[in-house]
Amino acid sequence: MAVDIAPVPVAARPAPKPAAFRRTSPTATVLLLLGAAYCLLPVLWVLVASTKSASELFNTFTFMPSTHLFDNIAFLSSYRDGLYWRWMVNSAVFAGGGAAVSTLVSAMAGFALAKYTFRGKSLVFNLVLAGVLVPAVILAVPQYLLLAKVGMTNTYWAVLLPSFISPYGIYLCRIFAAATVPNEVLEAARMDGANDWRAFVRVALPMMRSGLVTVFLFQFVAIWNNYMLPFIMLGDDKLFPVTVGLSGLLNQGATQPAMYTSVVTGAFLSIIPLVVLFLTLQRYWRVDLGAGAVKA
Repeated sequence: MAVDIAPVPVAARPAPKPAAFRRTSPTATVLLLLGAAYCLLPVLWVLVASTKSASELFNTFTFMPSTHLFDNIAFLSSYRDGLYWRWMVNSAVFAGGGAAVSTLVSAMAGFALAKYTFRGKSLVFNLVLAGVLVPAVILAVPQYLLLAKVGMTNTYWAVLLPSFISPYGIYLCRIFAAATVPNEVLEAARMDGANDWRAFVRVALPMMRSGLVTVFLFQFVAIWNNYMLPFIMLGDDKLFPVTVGLSGLLNQGATQPAMYTSVVTGAFLSIIPLVVLFLTLQRYWRVDLGAGAVKA
């Protein structure tokens, strides 16, 4: 038996969706290029200047590299039996240790502020926000006076201890914990017998991984580039980080012009660990962003 199938009216058919198109803005492109040039040109100048000799550094003002990079590195390495590399190790200890502990403290504090209810919670969070607004340089002198009372100045702890607490890191971790750790998952973990610490370590930390990487990178860069705190706290140049050490070499440049080349070369070498760290950690951002897009 033949069955007549009535054609679907054109009006009843779903209208095709318009093809997605990409909008471009020449103004935004130009602004982004100008911003990139503003950030990258000083780095490019340091890279080029580190390849020049002392005479070329002051007599040529071009971005053409020279051939003295390895000579400059050798001269810098021979300064006081490799004191520069001691400064680099000190910076790695200060930045790596301080950023790691600060990230853990920020994760615990941010998780508690996001997922627990306790008396004075709003007051504590407001104090954290107030700490974000206070420049770190203002706290350097009070911190020095406090540590001087207990005899901890001119030690590694004088720089490490103040870097363990980061109000901005706590603020970021609170945001990440509130956004990425569902309450239902925590309740399920507690029903399975996990205590608060186990739920935090096994459940919350993996979910907050991208945020913790961000906090660690921010704190590492901040401590690596910090100048005022170690300058005030430390008196022995063997304890200096690379920022304070290069500042001392720059002061010697007034009487020894060759030191200017060493300062530029040292500044270039000090950038390399930050670039390597960023390139190493950025894959975690891509992985977590991709996972979030799939879950959405």
